[in-house]
Amino acid sequence: MDRSRLLGSAVANNAAWCDAVCRSHGHPGTFGSRLWVSPRHRLRLYPHAITLRPDITVPEVLASATPGPFSVKDSFGRLDLTSKGFGLLAEARWIVRDSAPDGQPDDSPPWEKATSPAELAGWETAWSGGSGDGPVFRPDLLADPRCAVLACRRDGVVAAGAIVYASDGATGISNVFSAALSPDLLWAGVQRAAADLWPRQPLVGYEQGADLEAARLAGFRVLAPLRIWGRPPQ
Repeated sequence: MDRSRLLGSAVANNAAWCDAVCRSHGHPGTFGSRLWVSPRHRLRLYPHAITLRPDITVPEVLASATPGPFSVKDSFGRLDLTSKGFGLLAEARWIVRDSAPDGQPDDSPPWEKATSPAELAGWETAWSGGSGDGPVFRPDLLADPRCAVLACRRDGVVAAGAIVYASDGATGISNVFSAALSPDLLWAGVQRAAADLWPRQPLVGYEQGADLEAARLAGFRVLAPLRIWGRPPQ
């Protein structure tokens, strides 16, 4: 798959995952050919709009905006929303690996899917550190055949985790975290677990900072930039 198609798959996969999370909270999004929108949710860390085409314009995006806080995932890093009252919240890079590495390091601990609401709640507590004002990931996601909430446990405690979501010809990796594993073991384990669930699909996602460097050292390559814009309460 060429670079342009990989980027398109990564963007579409991420929009499908964001839609699944918003839907589980009662706010399913609307997919157009150029934009995904779920304007009324109040979920932290999830955008209200995601651009799906690189040539989308600022007026097209703002036509979907509702009063109050509104965030936009500028999937291709091409928009400037500064003059419209938005601030730049984050810059990151889309990443891809065409196939997972063969085998696991000898000292790599096993990864398993969370399958019950209690396991999901324990996973989220480990991911968030107990912060936040309510769960982001609801049990409805466990019934989605495209979704797997992965946990690596040590002595019964979640030591690392990630979420993988398969759609649009790719397996998206997100919410990667660890309290105990080194970055190489973390990323090796996540990749292998994702590939075991959905073989022969490219692995995609986005990262920034130290997490981006860890993913690159684990064999991912950078596809393209993205930006996340936010407008505060008016």
